Amino acid sequence: MATTPAPTESKSRPPGTRSVLRDSAFLRLWAGTTASGLATWALPFVLGLAVLQRELGAAGLGLVLAARTAGFLAAVAVGGVLADRHSRRAVVLWSALAAAAAAPLLAVGLGRSLLLMTAAAALAGAGQGACRPAFQALTAEVVDPGRRQQANAATTLAVRSSTLAGPALTALLAAFVDVATLLLGIGLLWLVAALLPGQGRPAAAGAPDAPRPQRASLRAEFVDGIREARRHPWFLAGLGALTAVIALGYSATSVALPLISRDRYATEWVLAAATTAYTVGALGGALLTARLRPRSQGWVAFAGLAAYGFAPLSLMLPVHPAVVIGAYAVAGIGIELFNVPWFTATQREVAPDKLARVSSLDFLVSYGLAPLGLALIAPAIHAFGVTPVLGACAAACFLVPAAAALVPTARHFGRPPVRPGA
Repeated sequence: MATTPAPTESKSRPPGTRSVLRDSAFLRLWAGTTASGLATWALPFVLGLAVLQRELGAAGLGLVLAARTAGFLAAVAVGGVLADRHSRRAVVLWSALAAAAAAPLLAVGLGRSLLLMTAAAALAGAGQGACRPAFQALTAEVVDPGRRQQANAATTLAVRSSTLAGPALTALLAAFVDVATLLLGIGLLWLVAALLPGQGRPAAAGAPDAPRPQRASLRAEFVDGIREARRHPWFLAGLGALTAVIALGYSATSVALPLISRDRYATEWVLAAATTAYTVGALGGALLTARLRPRSQGWVAFAGLAAYGFAPLSLMLPVHPAVVIGAYAVAGIGIELFNVPWFTATQREVAPDKLARVSSLDFLVSYGLAPLGLALIAPAIHAFGVTPVLGACAAACFLVPAAAALVPTARHFGRPPVRPGA
């Protein structure tokens, strides 16, 4: 299967190459990406505080979060096309500014206008959706191929650390400032994401005086991105496996864990400990992938993705809470054993001028089907019982990545790496 040739500089790069963490261009991008990730995580948490303080009802919270998801899904595909058409830096700037502008609108609407909050949440989701593929493609422009896995691991570490420490920090801030001020703080994070990253290298350089070809429609260019994705069997297989794990495994545990923590263990601490263990495990997985270079990278990644099946499996039987917590830690390690090489392989194998579109397809499919899974899991548990549903979801988490690993080019996420002297 034809793939984009890897730059020759990655083959001759000496072992003592400077760490990506000492590269100012990457550090600016890293800080901007981290700010956007923290802002994305913080919004539902802060809105949850608004419900606790009776400034927003539970139904209103659901409507606002649904609007944000709709905005994300509507914008992620368009953002991918625009990031391949124009400067990725410009797309990051304007989409993050749109998300920043939504924050004060949310603050103004809080307790006054649910309609304004819903519209502002849709705008925030659209900014987030347009940012994601642009940030992915900009990483490939800023970081050379030999250091991209380290760069992706560093970004994952920052975002996971933020989600681990974020609840405590936000709860502490809430003791001194109101929810509206916290929403404005989210807007400031989006401003950092908009203004801090620098310009990357162009995705593809043509002759300076060559006439510009006439642009196709947004739809036609997005379809062209789908064609590029179809050129890579490992990508389609990985996307299918990731979607199955998110829509079935992650959705099932999101619904079942609170119920089981309450009904089986009669305490909320199992819920808190399991979710914390998942994040801590993900941090460990990101640290591991920063240096891990297995010969069969794709197979290791799919094994890591399949490890999420231990989370629903641990909830099926009345085991000791430590088993549940350990299973979530293993699931967290595994998800990053997949995520970091997955992003790195996409940046390496996909044609540079189509990278943002293929990345947008990744986010659109994997995250787009997650709400459907969440909507169906609760009725399924009511109809069939929690144990059969969890068993089916655990089986899907184990079997779908295993089947994906058998697809041609899945073993290495593309072509086998070139060994010295080969």
